[in-house]
Amino acid sequence: MDEPLTVGTATAAPGERADGWIHATGLPTGGSERLPVTVINGADAGPVLWVTGGVHGDEATGVAVAQDVAAAFSETVGDGTGDGNGVGPRDEDATLAGAVVVVPVVNPAGLRRNERTSYYGGDDPNRYFPDTEREDSRPPETQERIDSRLFDALAESADLLVDCHTAQVGSMPFTIRDRVLYGEERTEAEAEDLAEDLDRLATALGLPILTEYPAEEYVEQSLQRSTAGAALNTAGVPAVTAELGGHSVVEEDARRAGVAGIVAAAVEFGLLDSVPAGVAEAGAGVPNSPIEYPVRRFVGPRVEEAGLVRHRVAVGEAVEAGDAVAEVVTPHGEVVESVESEHDGYVIGRAEGVAVYEGNPVASMAVRDDGDLVVPRDRDDAEE
Repeated sequence: MDEPLTVGTATAAPGERADGWIHATGLPTGGSERLPVTVINGADAGPVLWVTGGVHGDEATGVAVAQDVAAAFSETVGDGTGDGNGVGPRDEDATLAGAVVVVPVVNPAGLRRNERTSYYGGDDPNRYFPDTEREDSRPPETQERIDSRLFDALAESADLLVDCHTAQVGSMPFTIRDRVLYGEERTEAEAEDLAEDLDRLATALGLPILTEYPAEEYVEQSLQRSTAGAALNTAGVPAVTAELGGHSVVEEDARRAGVAGIVAAAVEFGLLDSVPAGVAEAGAGVPNSPIEYPVRRFVGPRVEEAGLVRHRVAVGEAVEAGDAVAEVVTPHGEVVESVESEHDGYVIGRAEGVAVYEGNPVASMAVRDDGDLVVPRDRDDAEE
């Protein structure tokens, strides 16, 4: 940007980096819960890219990617000598135009306990961001208020968002592209325009792309109230979710791919002319999609018999509908069920643990998607 940018307590003048805090909520023991924020402000005008991580407290690689993105972009500002604001010698071949805002830990309460949820409510903190088309008579509780404060800061300045997550243990990295909803908030034509930039952002990350669940399921699961879902469908900001391997520990290949993808997105949208020295090529070191048709996210297949699961398909391996993905065996090893894929697609991750009960999923998959990216939020909208 060509003027100072303030987020929370962090104010960065053009050509500077500033670290600070976003107030989240008060604590019963005194003081406040705070979200760390870094603002890197380029000397020239341009878009503002937000990068968030750690909305689920056990998703370590997402936190590391956000921190390392801040470090990488810090080398694109300053006067080349270091200025005491965390900005070292500038990479003269990659100068920032615009700004980058990084919030590496969105859920500090969950991070402290290495758990997905916060202890303010106990359910998913990534389902409480604002949805202007949702009517709710229930007063907002703590986690919803925290999410709203972060959303307000994001909506004030963001032009793009990458929200960094991880999936199951053993998962491959991939990008989730939300459905773009139209209805009261925007027209179908406006949604189509937004979808073009969304597709550019998802493609730039260099990871396999999965479109979110079909629209009805997407809203049923309140995914329009996730970090990326609210940024996209309420604020109208192109936003994607980067799923960067498994949770609980930092996976180096996924970390490197996450940083590279976000930097590549910055180049795609004009924040940088080139990739800074030391940053890998987008998509390097991670598995590619084994299929060519478009896919969406799917949790399954699910078992009908309780028992112990034996996986028969590797992560990243393509399957066709009817192929065996896993078997369920008794404690003595007798096979009681062959679990078959319901769809063409490929496996992106396995359910954790060996014990399964009837109805439990054994995997997460990318399955063939014949649906539209731009969809009506409600069925009534499709009929008008």
